[in-house]
Amino acid sequence: MNIAIVGTGYVGLVSGACFAETGANVTCVDLDEQKILRLQNGDIPIYEPGLDELVLKNYKAGRLKFTTSLADIIADQEIIFSAVGTPPDEDGSADLKYVLQVAETIGQNLNKYVVVVTKSTVPVGTAEKVKATIQAELDKRGVNVAFDVASNPEFLKEGNAIKDFMSPDRVVVGVESEEAKRLLTKLYKPFLINNFRVIFMDIPSAEMTKYAANSMLATRISFMNDIANLCERVGADVNMVRQGIGSDTRIGRKFLYAGCGYGGSCFPKDVKALIKTADDKGYSMEVLKAVERVNENQKRVLFDKLQRYIPQLDGKTIALWGLSFKPETDDMRESTALVMIDSLLKAGCHVRAYDPVAMEECKRRIGDRIVYCRDMYEATLGADALLLLTEWKEFRLPSWDVVAKTMKNRLIIDGRNIYDRQELAEAGFDYHCIGLK
Repeated sequence: MNIAIVGTGYVGLVSGACFAETGANVTCVDLDEQKILRLQNGDIPIYEPGLDELVLKNYKAGRLKFTTSLADIIADQEIIFSAVGTPPDEDGSADLKYVLQVAETIGQNLNKYVVVVTKSTVPVGTAEKVKATIQAELDKRGVNVAFDVASNPEFLKEGNAIKDFMSPDRVVVGVESEEAKRLLTKLYKPFLINNFRVIFMDIPSAEMTKYAANSMLATRISFMNDIANLCERVGADVNMVRQGIGSDTRIGRKFLYAGCGYGGSCFPKDVKALIKTADDKGYSMEVLKAVERVNENQKRVLFDKLQRYIPQLDGKTIALWGLSFKPETDDMRESTALVMIDSLLKAGCHVRAYDPVAMEECKRRIGDRIVYCRDMYEATLGADALLLLTEWKEFRLPSWDVVAKTMKNRLIIDGRNIYDRQELAEAGFDYHCIGLK
């Protein structure tokens, strides 16, 4: 099959490489000439485990190509995926400018049947706007070309995207014609030969499914953070509570970990967008509004704890382990680290930080306002406190003897609850975490 994917960001590049791996002929399109040149030279612009090898393998095999012009390759395509960004507007709604620009380009150049699939996370009703935009451009040209639109939201976890794509829990596809269904079934069949888990539905339901899924996961996180904060006040242990409720099969164990707030490119943006969609329809998503409030407050919990144990922070040196919003990615969008760094600097602290992959991204965002260290132990040199923000694997079993020697004061605040309080107490540390008095 010949398919095009417009947008070479996280979703577009992962999707393109994985489709090519199954034998499809994939052309990734992006208006950013520098990005396309980098990709053609084997320079992958995003960090995702395994992605660079997959891209290079399929590029060398000729199954994966890169171009800046959708118009030049549109005649050969059976399916065109739109995977461009949908950044939030100031009011929280998803900005569809780039999605509709892709639709305009398709309408201006389309001369044969194609299925246009929205893969970006978009509000309910976007497919209708895409369809209307393409048709308007066809009408301007005075041509009558059949086409279909479809919705195929992605459910990739950053840091595990290749596995998620190649062996998905499910694939959600919204269609309005049998021909679109046939082509998308053919495309996804190689991924799901033994257990075909494509769920076909109407397009509005597919568009809503993505928002509902991310909002549910965000709700579980904020709920457990709320419970954790109460546990501290009543003397309960949130880790015990998590085990107790997670063993109920109706609840399950996933996304029940207390921490210092969620971030990333999906949950914050999608929760805001769903709230705005509801507001526009005259309905208030009260649960999600609370989820958002809890999460914003949770990002300040570690700073509040730090201030409780060190009332006078001016001039203190604080070590940070982790900058990305989660492990196995350099993504710092909406990360707790950005909130923490801002609070620490305003309080007059000196900040020393280490992250396995996100330090360049942090430097791009905030410059040299903090000290970037070569490893986790260098970050703790002379530190009055150590804050764990991201649960990278290399942080799980540090040498506490080394940490004790490098730190000025032995205060540790664990924002992801990965350490053992008894072990650290025996090593001479003053240890605090989330949801434990």
